[in-house]
Amino acid sequence: MGPTTAMNARPHSSRTLRPPGREQIIADALVGVASELRLTDAGALISMIHNDEAANIADLVNSSTELFFKGGTLRYALSARFKAAWDATPTVEIDMEFRHAAVCAFFRLKIGQRRAGVEIIDILFDEQGLDDCARAGRLVAALESARL
Repeated sequence: MGPTTAMNARPHSSRTLRPPGREQIIADALVGVASELRLTDAGALISMIHNDEAANIADLVNSSTELFFKGGTLRYALSARFKAAWDATPTVEIDMEFRHAAVCAFFRLKIGQRRAGVEIIDILFDEQGLDDCARAGRLVAALESARL
């Protein structure tokens, strides 16, 4: 598993020789989705996770993603967890799947009170032999073409 990347609204410089990290690419694409999910009452979301209410979580994720992505391209991957320490605000981790334009990405969306981030589990490309730059380009193109 890769590192978690926080979601920022910073643009990527076209002069940079190295492509942006795949976590950052996905995080940038999901800023709106994370913001929408953050509007959910944290206690209600934690209760859904604790009670293993997969259908309710899937409905919540679907209603948050349908504002930004084409139907079926971004969905709940049937696993979620939360961390609720006594001395800190809770965080929720939702496993997600993105599937569009010959790219399939499995990642964990981490949502807290003020921040959100992405941890990549795996990214699959239909085409073999792509270098890092080509993979980053395919990921960006797939995410952009899946947006509404």
